[in-house]
Amino acid sequence: MDSPRNFSAGKIRFGGDAPLFLIAGPCVIESEAHAMNMAERLGEITSELGIPYIFKASYDKANRSSLNSFRGPQLEEGLHILAEIKKCTGLPILTDVHDISQVGPAAEVCDILQIPAFLCRQTDLLVAAGRTGRIVNVKKGQFLSPWEIGNAAEKIASTGNEKITLTERGSSFGYQNLVVDMRSFPIMRKFGYPIVFDVTHSVQLPGGAGKSSGGQPEFIETLARAGAAVGLDGIFLEVHDNPSQALSDGANALPLDEFRPLLQKVLRLSALAREWDAR
Repeated sequence: MDSPRNFSAGKIRFGGDAPLFLIAGPCVIESEAHAMNMAERLGEITSELGIPYIFKASYDKANRSSLNSFRGPQLEEGLHILAEIKKCTGLPILTDVHDISQVGPAAEVCDILQIPAFLCRQTDLLVAAGRTGRIVNVKKGQFLSPWEIGNAAEKIASTGNEKITLTERGSSFGYQNLVVDMRSFPIMRKFGYPIVFDVTHSVQLPGGAGKSSGGQPEFIETLARAGAAVGLDGIFLEVHDNPSQALSDGANALPLDEFRPLLQKVLRLSALAREWDAR
């Protein structure tokens, strides 16, 4: 596929011939101790495997299915926790922003601001994120075609900030089901930005449990391997040490003990895809 723009977050390079990078962590900050432990354990594994790694966790999950679902510690406490993780581990940090009032404070702590899929058309939010100068990762809405996400990138780039990544996370297919069209990756890549595959959200069954979303985690490896073979720039995985007890998105999370073996397979496939593209 075409080579995207080059930029960096700390020591991690994006675009061009940069190696495959990983965004991973729990869906939401459940506690400072849990988030720190996950960051340290994921950081150790990725360091041993030599894969550039960005820790992700949300301080607020504003789009939960039920009013009574756990949302996280909220902005102030959540950013304090993320700042401590960054200080202690040295890892780049990604988190979601849901409103323009959150953008400035989040940008002071985080290296990458993520626009949730449901908000990927919110012009004011996209522009505000772009103006921070931080990298902006846009999740493609389940309701968008791959060529429409270029409009979101254009809104961010209008601020002069072209440090943008675009993330595929599946498309709505009937009720409470998602599918991933592998054609979306080369289509989205034509906009000139690095492309990420959010594997774990792509196996989600939105609202499938009535008051919460269900999931089909048995297909995480299948999709991750398929995406790596396409030749992606980055992989996104929500990982939890005990998915059955996770406070958000446990139904589609990758168990921590499956993290290393999956990455080993993905890295081999990614290397083969890149070798093939270089011919």
